[in-house]
Amino acid sequence: MDAIDKTKKRYGLVGRNISYSFSKPYFTKKFTDSGLSGYTYENFDLAAISEFEALVQQNVLHGVNVTIPYKQKIIPYLDVLSKEAERIGAVNTIKFEGNQLVGYNTDAFGFEKSLSPLLAAHHKKALVLGTGGASRAVVFVLDRLGIDFTHVSRDPNKEQFGYSELKKTHFQEFQLIINCTPVGTFPNVTDKPQIPYECIESTHILYDLIYNPEETAFLSEGKKRGAIIQNGLPMLQFQAERAWQIWNS
Repeated sequence: MDAIDKTKKRYGLVGRNISYSFSKPYFTKKFTDSGLSGYTYENFDLAAISEFEALVQQNVLHGVNVTIPYKQKIIPYLDVLSKEAERIGAVNTIKFEGNQLVGYNTDAFGFEKSLSPLLAAHHKKALVLGTGGASRAVVFVLDRLGIDFTHVSRDPNKEQFGYSELKKTHFQEFQLIINCTPVGTFPNVTDKPQIPYECIESTHILYDLIYNPEETAFLSEGKKRGAIIQNGLPMLQFQAERAWQIWNS
């Protein structure tokens, strides 16, 4: 990695309704702790992705993260995609290289780093709750790890399960349950995906991409039954550090 230039540099997060975001306080603290006094990290709250072009033209930026709902919509505005971002079909990190905008996906890195230590030999199949953009990096990693998966959707196609279809036999077969929906996010902390929690056992892993609250109702149901539980905070921390490496490589 190249030496970090300690002169002023601007970074930020592109998204919509992102005042709650993890990224700004995380990187602000990182800059302070690292003695990077000239560095800033800002929230760029865009009402529409079409505003991104003006943001880039009117500001000198060194790197940005991208969050919902723009991880897929941002792609036409980029010049180059990493192979991984291209395969996943979503971008959460952009590096400014000269006149080129290069898109990366560090969500996959973060998810794999946070999930892998939890896995045992019997975690061979996963139920992925939700089919939106948040699930793209998740299923990319599951495929790379050799874990079979099936999506659970409110509007399932023939290759997916509907929530009302789930039975005990599914939970005997699928020992890893991953919530990729926003259900249960603050302030709606009592909400949870509608799965038969009575089928959860101590052999299961329940992983929730949500990090606020720290223990969602989904995770709480798993904890009651002795399952291994994990929220999305480590994934965010790992993906942020990977983005930092990319910006400074």
